[in-house]
Amino acid sequence: MLVLKHLFPLSLIRGVRMMETKKALPILFLVMFLVMVGFGIIIPVLPFYAKEIGASPTELGLLMSVYSLMQLIFAPIWGQVSDRIGRKPVMMLGIAGLALSFFIQAISTQLWMLFVARIIGGILSSANMPTAMAYVADITTEENRGKGMGIVGAATGLGFVFGPAIGGIFSKISLNMPFYLASGSSFITLILVFILLKESKQKGSETVQKRPPFWKALNGATSILFFVQFLISLSLSGLEATFAYFAAKKAGLDSIQLGIIFMIMGFGSALVQGGLVGRLTKKYGENSVIQGGMIVSAIGFGLILLVHSFTTAAIFLTIFGLGNGVIRPSVSSLLTKTSSAGHGHSTGLLSSFDSLGRIIGPTLGGWLYSITIGLPYISGAVITIAAFVLFLLFRPQVNLVKLSNR
Repeated sequence: MLVLKHLFPLSLIRGVRMMETKKALPILFLVMFLVMVGFGIIIPVLPFYAKEIGASPTELGLLMSVYSLMQLIFAPIWGQVSDRIGRKPVMMLGIAGLALSFFIQAISTQLWMLFVARIIGGILSSANMPTAMAYVADITTEENRGKGMGIVGAATGLGFVFGPAIGGIFSKISLNMPFYLASGSSFITLILVFILLKESKQKGSETVQKRPPFWKALNGATSILFFVQFLISLSLSGLEATFAYFAAKKAGLDSIQLGIIFMIMGFGSALVQGGLVGRLTKKYGENSVIQGGMIVSAIGFGLILLVHSFTTAAIFLTIFGLGNGVIRPSVSSLLTKTSSAGHGHSTGLLSSFDSLGRIIGPTLGGWLYSITIGLPYISGAVITIAAFVLFLLFRPQVNLVKLSNR
């Protein structure tokens, strides 16, 4: 009787938690999809808009980099804040920051106004991704954590598929129209979060403890996950910065064909993240999925060197995207299971390393491309293999931490 007395409340709690998860994940998917659609809308327009205002190529580069720099600095801070005050208010602040940033960009008449808008956007929007991942960690069991992270990844991927297409269409009306549209989309998303999304961070759900300083957090056994994410982001952003030039030279592809190719890759990556990551991590564990994703990514980098037509470019880039797409959700899932810090603190720090890779990657990729056009992809394969070896060497430590936390 005593056993039944203890088991029944536990099973009831788990049942309630599963019901809450089923309701919350579709809402979170919609929220992150709309956030990324809004962000993606301005991607094809910003370079032309900045040029019209008077930005030089160097200033445009700085305009892009300052956003990632702000995210690098502030993502861990917002993650820790969400551990203290809750996920929902921090996420609302991040989305409100996007709406404000896009609006300021829409009304900008001078370059300094664009920089102010990008800095504000980088500071506040850096709250979105780590808080969303922490939200998933709050509402999912360890068994279903990979599925939840995959759903967030799928929403992000689909947002980047549809956002740029929408931005390109509305830019024909005027160059600042996409920014008004992105601001309005973000404001609508903010209202949806306020009405539909319930707070996931319950009082006492995590052990309250003093968060370790940044450098101490990197000394733990789980620090390998941060460096793996940095290397993966570094190689990916190098590809993103140079593939258009590479495909145009090797296969004569134009911007429309390249847009279609990236859409195909985005859909494939989103389908894998939303449909397969959860099943794979449940069956094989995050460690195996991360390693498998890195192997497929490295193969994809090698295949890209063989691109000679639209078809080969679409197939090879999609193969790369499928491998790369499973890594981030699996790393996030494993990190929230093994880290002794709060979910927000861990995912915020992970987002910082992702941003660091995106700051360095485009410049490194461009420099390597100027030496030899295939070098960004050779180096991408080498960096991915290095991440694989690094993860393989330190994986036992991660496993030990995971066991000790249970």
